[in-house]
Amino acid sequence: MDIRLGLKENWRQFSLLVLVNGFVGAMVGMERVVIPVLAESTFGLESYAAVLSFIITFGSAKALSNLLSGRLADGLGRKRLLVLGWIVGIPVPLILLWAPTWGWIVFANVLLGINQGFSWTMTVVMKIDMVGARRRGLALGINESAGYGAVSIAALVSGLMLASGSVDSIFIGGTVVAILGLLVSVVLVRDTSQHVALEQAHHEQADEPGPSFNEVFRETSWSNRNMFAASQAGLVNNLNDGLAWGILPLFFLSVGLSLERTSWLLAVYPFVWGVGQLGTGWLADHIGRKIPIVLGMMLQGFSLIGLVFAPSPAWYFPAMVGQGLGTALVYPSLLAVISDNAAPAWRSTSLGVYRLWRDGGYVVGAVIAGLLADSVGLNGSIAAIGALTIVSGFVSLAGLEADRNQ
Repeated sequence: MDIRLGLKENWRQFSLLVLVNGFVGAMVGMERVVIPVLAESTFGLESYAAVLSFIITFGSAKALSNLLSGRLADGLGRKRLLVLGWIVGIPVPLILLWAPTWGWIVFANVLLGINQGFSWTMTVVMKIDMVGARRRGLALGINESAGYGAVSIAALVSGLMLASGSVDSIFIGGTVVAILGLLVSVVLVRDTSQHVALEQAHHEQADEPGPSFNEVFRETSWSNRNMFAASQAGLVNNLNDGLAWGILPLFFLSVGLSLERTSWLLAVYPFVWGVGQLGTGWLADHIGRKIPIVLGMMLQGFSLIGLVFAPSPAWYFPAMVGQGLGTALVYPSLLAVISDNAAPAWRSTSLGVYRLWRDGGYVVGAVIAGLLADSVGLNGSIAAIGALTIVSGFVSLAGLEADRNQ
């Protein structure tokens, strides 16, 4: 088989991985509205910190799975881990369907985190393997667009189904999605190890021994200023996404919005995030990574603060659009920064370290948002995390070097 790098040259496999990542996104999207609402209405949780416990377990499992899968993929291959992620994910909707206590919901989110950490990470890594450096931003934009577009659709559909009382159908649909994801991954997706070998053969560090895991961890986390800036921005980005997942549904309902309107508001954020990356990934290839990252973090922060100080509920929609657009600017650019600064032979490991920090943001965000909401209320929690996001934007401005020619 003739192995070549490029988006056009690998469009069939690339398209399959886009489809697979849509399935991965739908798995987490089914929870975005439903679980926070059920936590109060069905399981009787009164503390915001307790409600957000499922996000803490999800984020912890996903962050650690990202780290593990990134390292294992460099030795075992990408496809095996993609398939393993789906095997772990299949029981999740069934557990959510039959859960007798809140503890089962928390356990299901451990499995969901592993599913996301293995399967989503591998779709990212495999696309990077195939397309080469010149179209990396575009490829990541397409990948994340499919994933978060599916998050949006699944969040909206599940929210509307919850409002109509069709809770069981949400999780039955999730089971069908998981089975389809597994079948496509097993039968149709091919591993990309040969693409990695081809790129590494032409890399300037091709003949040098690869770094140890500890060296890659240090390089990605703090030694390399670009990767440090990307890692902290990724953590804060998902910190405020954890807020959007766990706190914003309760915030919108607390100000008197219906569950249907809340579902639409919560769906527009990942929709803009997803679709927007089709353009922002391309943009990152043409103007560099730094400008989209800094602008995106600032826009997210001010959008969150705008929710708190909105003069009327009519302002919630543009604030959620701003949150989605800010995230769209940031997401593919951060992944591209890591890929730009890592050699092909250890790129997957470096991406795993970055995604450890990024998805660790769910844990940090859930803890901070829950504690703040319990102590100073929902408005104070949202405003504080918006301010923290703006600070992260300034750290990115100071930390990221001027972009090199892509």
